[in-house]
Amino acid sequence: MLDEFYTILQNVGEKLQCNCFSIIQCQHPESDGKRYFSLQSSAEFPDRASMMEVRLQAQEDEITLLKSSLADALRRIRLHDQLLPLLKQQLIAVCGHTVFTPGKLISVLRCSRGRRNSEKLGNPERQRKRLDKKAASSANLLTQMSIKMFIRGRPITMYIPTNIHNYEDLKMEPPSERLELDWVYGYRGRDCRANLYFLPTGEAVYFIACVVVLYHINNRTQRHYQKHTDCVRCLTLHPDKVRMASGQMSGVDKDGKPLQPCVHIWDSITLVTLQQIGLGTFQRGVGLVAFSFADSGAFLCVIDESNEHMLSVWDCNKGTKHAEVKNTNEAVFAVEFNPSESANIITCGKSHVYFWTLSAGQFTKKQGIFGKYKKPKFIQCFVFSLTGDVLTGDSEGNILTWGKSAADVKTLGKGAKETFQIMKQTRAHEGSVFTLCSLQGGSLLSGGGKDRKIVRWSADLAPERECEIPEKYGAVRTIADVDGEELLVGTTRNAILRGTFSDGFVAIVQGHVDEMWGLATHPSQSIFITCGHDRQVCLWNAEEHKLDWCITLEVGHTHPALNSFHSGLTVVSESTDGNEQLSVMRYSPDGSFLAVGSHDNFIYIYNVTESGRRYTRFGKCNGHSSFITHLDWSKDGKYIMSNSGDYEILYWDIAAGCKLLRNRFESKDREWASYTCVLGFHVMGVWMEGSDGTDINALCRSHSERVVAVADDFCKVHLFQYPCPKPKAPSHKYEGHGSHVTNVCFTHSDSHLLSMGGKDTCILQWRVMGGGGGDRRERLASATSTSTSTSSPEPATS
Repeated sequence: MLDEFYTILQNVGEKLQCNCFSIIQCQHPESDGKRYFSLQSSAEFPDRASMMEVRLQAQEDEITLLKSSLADALRRIRLHDQLLPLLKQQLIAVCGHTVFTPGKLISVLRCSRGRRNSEKLGNPERQRKRLDKKAASSANLLTQMSIKMFIRGRPITMYIPTNIHNYEDLKMEPPSERLELDWVYGYRGRDCRANLYFLPTGEAVYFIACVVVLYHINNRTQRHYQKHTDCVRCLTLHPDKVRMASGQMSGVDKDGKPLQPCVHIWDSITLVTLQQIGLGTFQRGVGLVAFSFADSGAFLCVIDESNEHMLSVWDCNKGTKHAEVKNTNEAVFAVEFNPSESANIITCGKSHVYFWTLSAGQFTKKQGIFGKYKKPKFIQCFVFSLTGDVLTGDSEGNILTWGKSAADVKTLGKGAKETFQIMKQTRAHEGSVFTLCSLQGGSLLSGGGKDRKIVRWSADLAPERECEIPEKYGAVRTIADVDGEELLVGTTRNAILRGTFSDGFVAIVQGHVDEMWGLATHPSQSIFITCGHDRQVCLWNAEEHKLDWCITLEVGHTHPALNSFHSGLTVVSESTDGNEQLSVMRYSPDGSFLAVGSHDNFIYIYNVTESGRRYTRFGKCNGHSSFITHLDWSKDGKYIMSNSGDYEILYWDIAAGCKLLRNRFESKDREWASYTCVLGFHVMGVWMEGSDGTDINALCRSHSERVVAVADDFCKVHLFQYPCPKPKAPSHKYEGHGSHVTNVCFTHSDSHLLSMGGKDTCILQWRVMGGGGGDRRERLASATSTSTSTSSPEPATS
């Protein structure tokens, strides 16, 4: 019985060993040597539990690894799906003339997949290596089809279009087209004085931005002096009525290096620079210039924009400095030589009139004494009467007559010299007297600020005639005499008026009065429209060089609104979306949709019906993480490409309900009706090395798709060939603006390019010269030369 029991226990024990038990053999004390067995627990339970925990953790790690492998496999599958068209192209290229149909290509892939599956069953490690190798090959292929540019360290991937077979061999050259300045719109009257003159040639001379304009008021033609490198701030006419002197602010050269301000003396007939005065001498800029009269203009007086407003006298023929002295820390508004004595100079400005005498290279100064008369805050202007007296206009609206008088020995002490005191005060205007203009025969003209009046005075300051200019043109800034009857009037709202007291005045030059950003050209006519921070919307005629109409909006800075105009005078539609400013808008090619980019990161799409009179919301593009800066429609009107403030390029399927296209690779061959986006493969080369993302404000491709114009932050307009997909592409550079260039646009026929300055409130119209011979597709197809041009020629200024 015991043997049988032992056998059963032995069999059970062998089965229970796997369950942490063991059979222990022992001898019973009363068994006479017979064997007895007892069943007891083996090793301690805590050790067994620890072993189970370790094994469980190992299993969890294995599961995690399997999940990671599965995710990697899914990612690679998605990558292969995206690369399937590329692999097809690669197979076609490798096989030479053999063309795989879609069916044959799928069969090949299936066979290959079957072999990989068999290898996988036979050798998992080999299958993993092959998969990694395939993924690396696919990644390399994708890299070959894209290129990266970096802005502020952020990589931006650009996908190379299919029609570019060898990106490295693309040859970048400056375009054959060039620009020539054709017309300048605007005048700087808002913050400058004495900057309008009339020449015997029939031309009015004035300045805006970096250009001095010579405008023939009867023939309505313009010539331009373009040698200044930054904003012109002052202008004066030589006694010979031919030579001019103009002073500028500090500027930068074509490489961005700072330039010192200077004065140019130039011939108004030939536009040739005769002398460059004070290069490297003046600080910040040149504020005022004046020729001497008594010696036929042998000397030039200059006041710079330094804290001390340094007063200096220069020899015009030699270009050398004759004398220099610190003027005052207060603002200076006018300077002139005494017409009968070149050693005497007068300056005026904030709360002062100074009478300077130059002797042996040294200046002495006498201050005008106001005595019993109220001292005005500003002395705005002055002229000399025929009797030699000085007439000043001030901020109190008075004309003060100054003259020499014997020194008051009781007040000033023994040995005191003669003084300059007020002899007469004449009430002239309500508000400031901004300008005084002497006429032949001794008559005087005065221009008012607040009352906008022009008053004609007799030689003894008796009022003879007066008129008031329209309010929309602002106050009178300066007056130029044409023939004793006809006048030219520069205003504080950047307009030049022409007229007489009898017939009134009409504007012959107009412009914006605040920073400008909006610019658009008509699709079939030579007209364009502009808008700016002054809330003015202006329509210009590019052929006749005139303003057709202008309307001031009541909205603008308070809340964002979309307005549609009819005939330029009536708002026929108004829509409001979001609570941020609107930054860009563009119609679809057929005009049925309008896309509006906002600073709230959205693009709003509107249906346009009733010939542009009705706008209804179609949808909203949501996906950008920063404000919208630029956008363009595809040629079929179904897609939009957009840029944002964080240098993002996104594509949208408008026809599918404003859907974001997440695979940007699919848009690499899409044709665009316009190209104004500053980020994109076709314009990648317009960015300078080290750009911070804000250096380019706008660009525009020509309708011929041959060139692209660029507006940058350094007052330059560039002309590149299009497409321009390689870094450091060469360009033609053009100067003229004195502020960041905010926008550029070609006219409908590509005959002209329009560029818009920001703070300089200037619109420049450039004539496009040269060009012709092939389009961009032909250039891409023949771009096989490995040599590249890196020079950036500076075109000669006209």
